[in-house]
Amino acid sequence: MATKILQVETAERLAGIIASTGLAQNFAGIKALAGEGIQKGHMRLHARNMAYMAGARDEQIDKVMELAAKEERFRFDDIKHFVEVTQHNYSLRR
Repeated sequence: MATKILQVETAERLAGIIASTGLAQNFAGIKALAGEGIQKGHMRLHARNMAYMAGARDEQIDKVMELAAKEERFRFDDIKHFVEVTQHNYSLRR
C-alpha cells in the first residue's frame, strides 16, 4: 500500500525514499539533542500530563509548566505542589 501511495516502481526509488527518511530522522535527533534535549522535552510533556492528574484546571496548566521548568522539578509531588500553589493564587484573585 505504501509503495502505491509513494508511486514506487523501482528499487532505486524505494532506496532513495528509505535513505531520505533515515536522514530526516537523524536530523530530527540532532535537533532534539542540540535544542533543549530529548529528556528535558519529554519531561515537560510528562509534567503537563501530571498536572492534569494532580487536578490542575486548564487555566492553570501554563503556570504550572512555567514553575516546573523554572525550578527544573518534574516529579509528581513537585507538580502537585505547583498545582496547589497556582490554585491558591487563582482563588485569591477571584
